[in-house]
Amino acid sequence: MLAFLLRRLLTLLLTAWLATVAVFAVLEAVPGDPALLMLGVNAQPDTLAALRAQMGLDRPMAERYLRWTAGLLRGDLGVSLTYARPVAGLVAERLVVTLPLALLSLAMSTLAAIPLGLLAAARRGRGGDWAVMGFAQLGVAMPSFWIAILLILLFSVTLGWFPAGGFPGWEAGVGPALKALLLPAVALAVPEAAILARVTRTAVLDTLGEDHIRTARAKGVGRAAVLLRHALPNALIPVATVLGLQLSFLVAGAVVVENVFTLPGLGRLLYQAIGQRDLIVVQGVVVVLAVFVVVVNALVDIACAMVDPRPRAS
Repeated sequence: MLAFLLRRLLTLLLTAWLATVAVFAVLEAVPGDPALLMLGVNAQPDTLAALRAQMGLDRPMAERYLRWTAGLLRGDLGVSLTYARPVAGLVAERLVVTLPLALLSLAMSTLAAIPLGLLAAARRGRGGDWAVMGFAQLGVAMPSFWIAILLILLFSVTLGWFPAGGFPGWEAGVGPALKALLLPAVALAVPEAAILARVTRTAVLDTLGEDHIRTARAKGVGRAAVLLRHALPNALIPVATVLGLQLSFLVAGAVVVENVFTLPGLGRLLYQAIGQRDLIVVQGVVVVLAVFVVVVNALVDIACAMVDPRPRAS
């Protein structure tokens, strides 16, 4: 197990380093002068020169990368030109919205998808199976922003049950904050629940064909007990893997939904930074999201290996 953990740690560090290289290289490949792009064509020469010096554009590219990565290791993501504040502070402020939103969406999708996947597997080829697979196909086909618009029209405009956008802040109380996050969480959870239901159905059906399931049935174990006590626990490895990927996607992919509901989260910060041409914020947010995805995937692999010894043996 120790050797497996060391391998995963080395893979994590290597992947995180490659992510920083990719983010830095993409922004370096932006046509033209980044400082001129941020200030506009009417910028004064002295202002342009000062910004180039602040961004390190007067130094060689290799030196800029080493300085940037050294800052990342210290938690320094640079200073935003638009907000005149450290990017790390902006990211921390926005994560208190994005991370609860992602966790709430993940909880909703899990609570809906696993029972639906079990139902589809138990009713394979029958009406229940067709209904769940129809929902899954529809959920995958509908983008989150379209679901978000429909939810606003129904629950905010027509019924007036939930706010159409905005976030009161956690200092206003847990109840109002969760109420503001509920509709965005549903919009994000529906496509993820559709994917997870299909994965759960397939994993349970594969498990139902194994020898220990046939042995349990031969001993007279009931159908419900076979599904819940024998099939589902053994089918949770692929389900847990998908859950980890979904958490990464929900944090990194909430840009559109946060803008639909005007939530002050990390996705909206990234969107605003792109519109304001604040490349320092864009670079910082993207690298934080990339490292978050890498870390979550590594933790999922380690958790699955602790449950299932086959990855360690391979």
